[in-house]
Amino acid sequence: MSSKLSTFICQNCGTETSQYFGKCLNCNSWNSIVEEIKSKGSKHQDIQNNKKAIRFNEISSKKISRFTSGFKELDRVLGGGIVPGSVVLLGGEPGIGKSTIVLQSAGKISLNEEVLYVTAEESLEQVKIRWERLNQKSINLKIFAETNLSLIIDEIKRVNPSFAIIDSIQAIHNHEMESSPGSVSQVRACSSELQNLAKDKNIALLVIGHVTKDGALAGPKTLEHLVDVVISFEGDNISSHRLLRGIKNRFGSTFEIGIFEMIEEGLREIKNPSSIFTNKENISGVTTTITNEGSRPFAVDIQALVNKTFYSNPRRTTTGISINRLHQILAVIEKHVGIKLSEFDCYVATGGGFEINDPSSDLGVAISILSSLKNIPPLTSSSFIGELGLSGQVRKTKNLRAKIEEAARLGIQNIVVPKLEEDLNDNFKHLINIKEVSSINEAIEYSLLQ
Repeated sequence: MSSKLSTFICQNCGTETSQYFGKCLNCNSWNSIVEEIKSKGSKHQDIQNNKKAIRFNEISSKKISRFTSGFKELDRVLGGGIVPGSVVLLGGEPGIGKSTIVLQSAGKISLNEEVLYVTAEESLEQVKIRWERLNQKSINLKIFAETNLSLIIDEIKRVNPSFAIIDSIQAIHNHEMESSPGSVSQVRACSSELQNLAKDKNIALLVIGHVTKDGALAGPKTLEHLVDVVISFEGDNISSHRLLRGIKNRFGSTFEIGIFEMIEEGLREIKNPSSIFTNKENISGVTTTITNEGSRPFAVDIQALVNKTFYSNPRRTTTGISINRLHQILAVIEKHVGIKLSEFDCYVATGGGFEINDPSSDLGVAISILSSLKNIPPLTSSSFIGELGLSGQVRKTKNLRAKIEEAARLGIQNIVVPKLEEDLNDNFKHLINIKEVSSINEAIEYSLLQ
């Protein structure tokens, strides 16, 4: 005999309690706890298990077969393509283009595979309008508009697609639960059932998820642990560029990114990112660095503006790099170069606002700051790679060979790098001039024209 069980769940972190609290005891958020009613069934159920434990050497070691998403940039983030039976969670802010990229990808995949697109937020007519705007050619894509989880699962079983899309997980609901769609318990229950279906039927499943005002994926953290791949779709309303960033990937690297541009016909892949983040003009305060995102190196401009301050505390502003990193670089310049920067405001930005986490950009930031301060352009057609140590040393960085190759491919004539353990000049001497430096002062002496 089933009965009703009342529980209180934090809509922010998913913590469950037996009574109401105004403040969550786990995440300290106020007024986020909501009462939800669950059905309490028998603890003991008859379950038939046809599976048995086997030894590792009995497991087939055949290579995972993948199929393409239709976008090379998306395939890169996924680790080489879509794995059958995998569950992918795509998150991003409203209006960023999640439904657009998924619909475009579904159209491309449906040319060779059976694809089912489940829309829980739009009507069939609304999806058709967007489909025509994207100028898609496929006539094989099947679309199903429904919010009831049971009906969605039945339709997926009936169609038996190779690839299924749920848009979005917050809009569907399990009718056996009394909580509203989008609540923590609903998201957790729906995603769990869909994941079991994908594994059981070997169907690749892509689930779209909303984000909170803080940029985190809405719903319980268990949602991210449940799926195989988590991808964040990033951008803003000002720029037309969009970034796909891998956050979790059981089948590939978690550091890969894909770059797109939003145009009238939908999303277009950017196959040469260096072209949108750099400017070839040689002016003071602007340098070029080669940064790594996953296995991909590409060039990004570092722009600096240094002005005499009119405040007791000089202003420090950054776009695209960590403000703490800037403070550290300024401290190294003051200590080891002997230039007092406490009398100057300092503004640093990356080309296109691209976020750089690679510490090898330190040298480029330092040279751009000094170039702006002295109003001297850096060395013509040059790039700067190196992490600055607190002692003023230019330290080695990872993937240096790949970064030098990228600079040479772009036609950059000079590149300043840390001291190399191997001689790369013989490999690149006909393509690019490599200057090895061991300290920031040595880099300044070579880089800034007098």
